[in-house]
Order: sequence, then structure tokens, then C-alpha cells
Amino acid sequence: MATKFLSPKLLNTFPSFTRFLNSASTASLAAVAPLNFDEKPEPAAVEKQPTSLKQESITNATLDLDDHQRLFGSIPTLNLLRSAANLGLAANERFVDFGMWIMNSRLMETSLVRDAILKTVKHTFFQHFCAGETTEEAADCVRRIHDKGFRGMLVYAVEHTSDNAGCDRNLEGSLGSVELAKSLPASSVSFVIAKITAICPIGLLKRVSDLLRWQYKDPSFYLPWKLNTLPIFSDSSALYHTLEKPAPLSPKEESDLQLAHQRLLKLCQKCVQDNVALTIDAEDTSIQPAIDYFTYSSAIMYNQDDNPIVFGTIQAYLRDAKERLFMTTKTAQSLGIPMGFKLVRGAYMSSESKLASLLGYDSPIHNSIRETHACYNDCASFMLERIADGYGAVVLATHNVESGQLAASKACDLGIQKGNQKLEFAQLYGMSEALSFGLRNAGFQVSKYLPYGPVDMVMPYLLRRAEENRGLLSTSSLDSVLMGKELKRRLKKLQFAKSAMASPSSMKIEIGTH
Repeated sequence: MATKFLSPKLLNTFPSFTRFLNSASTASLAAVAPLNFDEKPEPAAVEKQPTSLKQESITNATLDLDDHQRLFGSIPTLNLLRSAANLGLAANERFVDFGMWIMNSRLMETSLVRDAILKTVKHTFFQHFCAGETTEEAADCVRRIHDKGFRGMLVYAVEHTSDNAGCDRNLEGSLGSVELAKSLPASSVSFVIAKITAICPIGLLKRVSDLLRWQYKDPSFYLPWKLNTLPIFSDSSALYHTLEKPAPLSPKEESDLQLAHQRLLKLCQKCVQDNVALTIDAEDTSIQPAIDYFTYSSAIMYNQDDNPIVFGTIQAYLRDAKERLFMTTKTAQSLGIPMGFKLVRGAYMSSESKLASLLGYDSPIHNSIRETHACYNDCASFMLERIADGYGAVVLATHNVESGQLAASKACDLGIQKGNQKLEFAQLYGMSEALSFGLRNAGFQVSKYLPYGPVDMVMPYLLRRAEENRGLLSTSSLDSVLMGKELKRRLKKLQFAKSAMASPSSMKIEIGTH
């Protein structure tokens, strides 16, 4: 339920609105690397982009995902082999289960074992899915992918934090991501990604979510700390997490909430100063209301003049996703707030369903993957129509080929221009390479999600990537098939070259016939 909106231009007229923000009184095979972009592409691999993209419409949005040479011709053979092997391992459920068991076991408490495991992870899945351990390594990764026509979404990959000291350290890491984006070539970084769980204690996010849910049930329930926001719930939203009226925040909790807001505002201000867009990642439904509250209250303050700086995330596997997206977007548009969203499918299927079942409620997740696909495609279509009308922005983060094709065709039908800064496709680094290259070749802006940080700190992210990959087997299979075809093509080329060298007279005949 949206509260009354105050324009950022009027904030100084209403000190009570900003008092909370400005005063303390209110109490995530050795050396298996990802696709390597260091070498020069083969001539057929990269389509030269037009010099003035903004003036050119996307007239043919058909994604060519069959030409494996054009898609993967720029990838060195050794790295192509390693990437195929890594995806194969990640798609093996028994291997993933074993790896997750080890990393969550007490074996990690033994120094020698822990060091060995982290070293193994670093030279396998970490190198495949992550941009590096340091900002320097992340910067090198951004430059490599930018040389091939992609942009980077930088994420300092820390997740859940339980204390303010940890939140402060994480904020510095996120601010460093913005500084890194500023230092890199223009347009090579599309977004900096932030996780509210990294700058606000997880327990407090649960408390705030409970209070927001109860207020939605009972609008008379007063929350003295609450800032103006956009719609967070719909009539179909899951509210079973909060079955009893929660106690008000204690003075210490209110003080911690204010500190968390101040961290986010500092990050937003840095993004505005350096003109770097900020996307807030989504989490599970137990804490998502608080995350949306942080996101929308910040968007109200910083999204101005048709320039959305703060983007929210909508998870299409949730039953209420489409309704919430429609409500939030339409409310923001009516209030003159440009709103951007990243659309994803979602990453917590197992835990969401287990919790709902434990409490005796239906899962908040769609009943089938087909329903999730339909919801995602409807949300994408809705946002593309808004963009064609001159409102908002969207990041279509998808590994689903059909969704990518449908969105590309829709953008084409709507006459959306190449280089339109309000439309971005995105895939995880190390995954769905065929789709990424296909979208790039069709003229769209494509970003790769680039987490970075020390291996032990990024471990939760890697665990979730392994878990999520279970739902991405069809896409991984496409990459594996195309990579296999490209490797066979190269092998045949090599065999022909060797045969020609072994038989000079045959080679002369070949040359003569051409």
C-alpha cells in the first residue's frame, strides 16, 4: 500500500520526512576458466556494430543460435574445452550435491581441508562464474568482455550480514564497485548491484518485513519510522510469514534501521554523483518486503528526470509478481517517478516451498515452470511497452532462449532503438553464452553479471549458483551442444590442415581448384 508521495524537490519543505534519514534520534580439472576473451576473434565470430547505434532501429531481432562458429569463434579452444567441462560438472546433480555437502560440512572447520577445498573451488567454479578476487581482476574482466561487445554488472559478492560492523565493511565494498565503474571505459559497466542483506542485519530485515506485512493486513497499524514508498504487496502476496501482530521496533532496532538507510543513501548518492545505475537484488519472501521498502523509498528520492538510478528486482516465479509489477510501475508513473526493474525468474524455489508447506500454506511459487515462463514474458512485455511509450527501464535477466527471442521480437515490433539505454539483456557470467552472443549479434545491449571478492566471501553466491543451475539445464545443454559442434569444426579443420601438410601434392591440387 503506497503512502503519500512527496516530490524530492519538496523534501526541504517537509523536515519531518527527512528527519529520519538525517538524524540519529529516531532511535554471496584444475584451472577451469570461464570463456576467455583475450584472443582476437575469427572473422566470422563478431559482427561489427554500427557507429551510431541510437539512430538505428532493430529491424531484424531474430536470434541466430545455430551458427556455432559465429557464436563461439572468438573463444580459444582450451578455454572452450574448460567451459564445456565446467558446465557439464555444474549440470551433474550428484556432483553438485556432493560439493554442496562438503562446503556445508564440518570439514570446512579444519584449516588444511578448508584451504584445499577453497583452492579447488577457486580454480574451478570461482573462475567460471566470478570476475576475480580483487577490483583489479574485476576491472580486467570488464575490459575483456567489453572488447567483445558486452557490458558488466559489478557486484561485490557479499550476502547476509548480522551486525553493523559487517554492514559498514560491506558498504565500503559496494562504494568501491561504483568507484571501479567510474574508472573503467565509458559504457563498459551498465550497473552496480547491491544486496540489502549486506548493509542491513538480516534479523532486522525480517522484523521490518513482519511489520510491513501486518500493516498491509491492518492499515491502521502505525509504523512511525516508515518513509514514503511504492506498493510492496498485492492481494495475491504471501503473508503467512506473519501470523501474529509483531511487536514494534525497539529503540535499538530503529537506530539500526536508520543506520541501514543511511548506508543505502550514501551508496545512492555515490551512484548519482558518478552517474552509475544501481540495481537492488531480490531475496526470499521472508525478507523481500523490507528490501522492496528500502528500494522504493530510495527510488522516490533519487529517480528523477526520466533517469532511473535505483532499480528494483521482480522475481517472476512468484504468483504475485505480475500484479505487483503493474501496481508499482503504474503508481510510480502517476507520481512522476521513473522506475527501473530487473526481471528474473527466481532462486529460492526449494526453500520457499518448504517453508510454506511447513506452515500449512500453498507455495508462493507458480505451480509449473510453464506458468513461471508465462509470467516472466508478460512482465517483460509490459515493461517493453512502457519503454516504447517513453517511461521506465528494464533489465531482462534471463537464461531462457524462448524468453530472449520473444523479448527481442517485441522490442523490434515496438520500434525500440539499438543502443536504447532503457533496455538491457543480462546473463550470469559463465552461463548462457550462446544467448548472450546471439542477443549481441542481433544489436541489443547485453550485460554479464560479474560477482567478485575473496573466494571464501563469495562462497554463498557460488552455492546458490550451483543450486540454481538445476533449473537451467536446458540452457546449459544448448551451450554444451553448440560448444561441442564448434570444437568438432576446429578438430576437422586441424585434421584437414595436418592432412594437407602430409600430402603436398594434394595441397597443390586443392589450391589449384580454387
